[in-house]
Amino acid sequence: MSEPRYKLHWISAVVETAKTLKELIGPFIVLVFVNGFKGESTAPWYIQYWSLILFGVLIVFTLVSGVVKWRRFDYWFEDQELRIESGLFVRKKRYVPFDRIQSLDYTEGIFHRPFQLVKVKIETAGSSSGKDAEAELTAITKEAAQQIEKEIKQVRKVKVLGPEPALLDQIEWQLIKDPEEEVRVAQQPAPVIFSMTTGDLLMLATTSGGIGVILSGAIVFLSQIEELIPYDWLFGELKSFIRIGVFVIAILVALGFLIVWLLSVAMTFLANYDFKVMREKDDLVITRGLLEKKRVTVPLKRIQNITITENPFRQLFGYGAVIINSAGGVGEGSRIKLFPLAKRNRIIEPLQELFPNIDFSEPTEKIGEKGKRFYYRFKLFVTLIPIAIVSYNFFPYGLLMLLLLPLVGLHGIWQYKTAAYTILPKQLTMRFRIVSRQTVFTEKNRIQSMELDQNYFHRRRKVATLTVNVKSGMTLDAPAIRHMPQENAEKFLSWYEFHPDSTESQTEPDN
Repeated sequence: MSEPRYKLHWISAVVETAKTLKELIGPFIVLVFVNGFKGESTAPWYIQYWSLILFGVLIVFTLVSGVVKWRRFDYWFEDQELRIESGLFVRKKRYVPFDRIQSLDYTEGIFHRPFQLVKVKIETAGSSSGKDAEAELTAITKEAAQQIEKEIKQVRKVKVLGPEPALLDQIEWQLIKDPEEEVRVAQQPAPVIFSMTTGDLLMLATTSGGIGVILSGAIVFLSQIEELIPYDWLFGELKSFIRIGVFVIAILVALGFLIVWLLSVAMTFLANYDFKVMREKDDLVITRGLLEKKRVTVPLKRIQNITITENPFRQLFGYGAVIINSAGGVGEGSRIKLFPLAKRNRIIEPLQELFPNIDFSEPTEKIGEKGKRFYYRFKLFVTLIPIAIVSYNFFPYGLLMLLLLPLVGLHGIWQYKTAAYTILPKQLTMRFRIVSRQTVFTEKNRIQSMELDQNYFHRRRKVATLTVNVKSGMTLDAPAIRHMPQENAEKFLSWYEFHPDSTESQTEPDN
């Protein structure tokens, strides 16, 4: 008897179409420029506007394909698997065993919320594509999403006892399982471990790098249509515009940056509104968003290390962010902002509640004087090369580049003073900075490998760089303490190497 099959909600056709149209906005603007600046033509109208007509046909095709994709998408539950069949021209079948599913992430966008729908991303330990989620249900009801959770929990409740001969046929073997228990979907809301205050949210929004993203996006777009920009006309208009006065132009430029900054503040505020971290048994649940609500689930056993990061500006005001690396998930799903921003004195308590086995004290061991010179000497040498080139070609103003030398030297000293570590019996704590200060807490059984690197100058001074590798999705996260004394780096290796008599060294990493 075949299992019942389920369809996505019809709004998924709208979502898929809107998603495709969003990707076509850039080419559409380019086509408008192409047709808008080519001047008068005696050719028939369908020749003049062939590109726009082609684009219109493409839009119609997108609308039709969105509907067909929705109609040809089915999912069902069979043999303890989530099975999906989809495809417009080529039918694809994907079977995802329930016991391989690590988490279900929910998103409620502006198309979902009026119909009480959610988008569900299904994450496994390793995505088949390496980039996207293992499977995605674009729009289903919340009851259907709960049904998937229920099916997964039912499978996890079943305990396989082992193969035994069947009663009717002693030759054939079958798996004997415990009776399935009645599974109840959690009704009580999970306790909130962390939430962002309005002050945290405003600080995050006003100091985020969103303005850089918007400006870089605008620059990339302009570079793509550079050949289509009518520079002669623009410069002619600019000459007239400059007569208005430099002061007015400066104000307009400042207003432009202000608008972009306000836009980035609004985007960050809306994306992180009502940010909460909760714990549901063995999972972390992160919810956030005003217009688009997101719910991400991270199994605690998949978390490999915890990093507190403080950029210099936020550090002045006592703020920091917490990032976790997960062995599951792909892309953004492997490196997750657990606390986007909070006062440092509000970070440690919830972290300790979530990870009681980790000591979140500051590292105390400094790296010593031996490696100090390596933090600035090579950088100064590298900086001298562009300074010499610029000074020679733009003498005497190029000599102003010499001002970079003290800045580079101070940056190296800054990194040296930040570097520190602590080795505990089952944990390693490392602190370093490139620009932002990062403090990484790693349990011993999460470390995949440890590397000690020395170049010729390191060996002469008996210093080394030590790198610790942990899993982060399909790749590795590799924090490092640079230019530390060789004997201390060897202590790290001795601490990490396998000791048969040590009970913790026999503990398998739970990843």
